[in-house]
Amino acid sequence: MGAVDIVIIAAYMILMLVLGIYAGKKQKNTEDYFLAGKNADVFSVACLWLSSWIGGASIVGTAERAFDMGVTAVWYVLIIAVSLVIFALSFIRMIKRLSERFDLTTYPDFIEQRYDSRTRLVASICTILGMTGFVASQFLAGGAILSALTGWNAKTSLIIVAVVITFYTAFGGLLAVTYTDWFQTLILLVGIVVLGVPACYAKLDGGLQAFQALPEGYFDLGSWGWLSIAGLGVSTLFSFYTNMDNYTRCIAAKDEKVSMKGAMIAAAGIFFVAVSATFLGMCAKIIVPEATGANALAYLIVDIFPSGLRGILLIGIIAAIMSSADICMLTASTSLAKDVYRRYIRPQVSDQELQKVTIGCSFAIGVIAVLITLNSQNIIDVLFIALTINSAGLFLPTVFGMFWEKANSHAAFLSTLCSLLAILFWFAGGTMGWGGVFRMDPLWPGVLISAVLFFPLSIWKEQTPEEKQKVRDFMKQ
Repeated sequence: MGAVDIVIIAAYMILMLVLGIYAGKKQKNTEDYFLAGKNADVFSVACLWLSSWIGGASIVGTAERAFDMGVTAVWYVLIIAVSLVIFALSFIRMIKRLSERFDLTTYPDFIEQRYDSRTRLVASICTILGMTGFVASQFLAGGAILSALTGWNAKTSLIIVAVVITFYTAFGGLLAVTYTDWFQTLILLVGIVVLGVPACYAKLDGGLQAFQALPEGYFDLGSWGWLSIAGLGVSTLFSFYTNMDNYTRCIAAKDEKVSMKGAMIAAAGIFFVAVSATFLGMCAKIIVPEATGANALAYLIVDIFPSGLRGILLIGIIAAIMSSADICMLTASTSLAKDVYRRYIRPQVSDQELQKVTIGCSFAIGVIAVLITLNSQNIIDVLFIALTINSAGLFLPTVFGMFWEKANSHAAFLSTLCSLLAILFWFAGGTMGWGGVFRMDPLWPGVLISAVLFFPLSIWKEQTPEEKQKVRDFMKQ
């Protein structure tokens, strides 16, 4: 990389820190810190949606898989776009109305309002673990791409990315995330879609006919394996209903219409990113066949872009990584501070002290995420287990709790707790090479155990009069 490219990257990192400091000074209270004042417009909401779900795994991971397997790589990001539309049509208005009626600000708030504090605690643990995994996957992607393009040591690159994201997120809160995500979303779309795709097309000899040189399997949509695609689809869709940051976006919007429009605009943007990232990975197989899947995108950028323009495309990728990591880090630290510290340890904590605790939690999450990256180098694997922890056991109690009056707190608590324990046990067995059934994705036993416990216990266990009244209040439109 040229000096101009390095200057562009350094300037971008500094700008993110400045925006974080600026946002921190503008905050008046914890509502500004956690929810950006509940005043986000359509553009801000769309940027928050797109930037959170389109990160390192989406760009770098999809391009890597497209380089290795072809068009089947499109499924990872395409599934996100479809899941967002389904979630928006079925849940967004409900979340916004319930948040205003009961003054709810986090996903575990919703769980406790519907069930009880025990289930809330399990939901908080799942949220913190899952979001920390998301942060780790973004750190891993950011460190890899920065190292590949600059030649810097991989650990040094990872730490640089982690430090910048942690600092501006910790001190700026959701207001900083909103400010930085405006910029990062535009850079992402310009770098990947507007500049990246046309430049790759121009580099292909014979245009699209150059793809005929690829192996035949590269045009098989199912070559990833339909069971794996189904597992990814289920875990992603489920996560939309159980990810706390999805609830945060709905609550932060000015009103229901703003929240819905923002989600739909983001889904369209995600679709274009899905196609573009897959196209770039397949182009890399033709243009830089000497590369490997892990560094294919980096090699492609170096090969087709001149100095200066190369730096712009690079910060587009880094923007995708950072914008996903920041909202996940804020979600994890918010849950740790509000759903654990304030709810169970210090209920009378002041707003000022709570914000300081959240800042400390952000730094702790950043450190833990870095430690996770030292034990795993596969971006999508880390992301997949994070999605599974955050969704498999919580999906049924969350969705059915909104519509089914018989769903009770006893069933919700036991099903979520046992499902989480099963997922962690299954993941440990697969990691340690136990073989047999432990080769199965942890998602499936997690969902099965949740269903086996949740439905029978909801039917057989009678609700108390107090719980029945609580349910009626919750479901009242």
